[in-house]
Amino acid sequence: MYLNYFGLKDNPFSIAPNPEYLFMSPRHREALAHLTFGLRESGGFVMLTGEVGTGKTTVARKLLQDLPETTQVAMILNPTLSALELLATICDELGIEYERQLSSLKYFTDLILKKLSDNHQNKKNTILIIDEAQHLMPEVLEQLRLLTNLETNREKLMKVVLIGQPELQQLLKRNELRQLAQRITARYHLLPLTAGEVKEYVAHRLQVANGDRGVFSPGSIQAAYQITGGIPRVINLLCDRALTITASKQMLSVKRHILVAAARQILGEDVVKQRQGKQQTLMLAALFAVSVALGFVAGSWYG
Repeated sequence: MYLNYFGLKDNPFSIAPNPEYLFMSPRHREALAHLTFGLRESGGFVMLTGEVGTGKTTVARKLLQDLPETTQVAMILNPTLSALELLATICDELGIEYERQLSSLKYFTDLILKKLSDNHQNKKNTILIIDEAQHLMPEVLEQLRLLTNLETNREKLMKVVLIGQPELQQLLKRNELRQLAQRITARYHLLPLTAGEVKEYVAHRLQVANGDRGVFSPGSIQAAYQITGGIPRVINLLCDRALTITASKQMLSVKRHILVAAARQILGEDVVKQRQGKQQTLMLAALFAVSVALGFVAGSWYG
């Protein structure tokens, strides 16, 4: 391990969801603002989507931290459930006691609706958060919509936060789910980090671990962005391996070639080559566009 070598108190690039290392980029803050606003509206659903590893769970964790103490949260992390199993899981999460031999959609629905009414009477909000929601079956989503039918004159008694990959957006475009789609009061698609945010992200995690913020050279940060596309989870994997290689070579900082070597070990030679080539193609296209624009301006000037 490289912790002692670099004087770190902890592994700064672990992929474990440690709240201490929470990094909220401007994009993550914007996503959080959209979700928070949506939960204050009268509709029943808010939605957060993004590619794998972009930090959706980070936003959800921060949302949980910011909720008032008067909020009861039911969290479902594995939504590959039938409608009956989903309702039973919601009962478990909300602390609702039930008899298994009586299980039916109506039985569980009645229990949940009573719990929602009780929470409202006790001035408690109820929020259901479903991660990996792209795996929900249409009939399960319809059951969720029916649960949100209970409402006062001003608001729904249960708000639902759907978190998933881009496939969730396509799922909700299905004709049979149009009623649910119309109830989504806020939706946000979380994009990867920009080049500048990757630099801040790496520095932040090193600082939390009492490390040197500048241990990664500018070239290595640039390579990290090119190869990972700004996906935080992949950045963690590459930086962790790069620190290991750097320590084994008794070097003082992570250089670009070390980061690329780490990427080849984790992602494979072909993937790294493809991503670096794609980045170079984009840069050349941008330079060509700029040169054409400058040529047009110059031609207009002298014309």
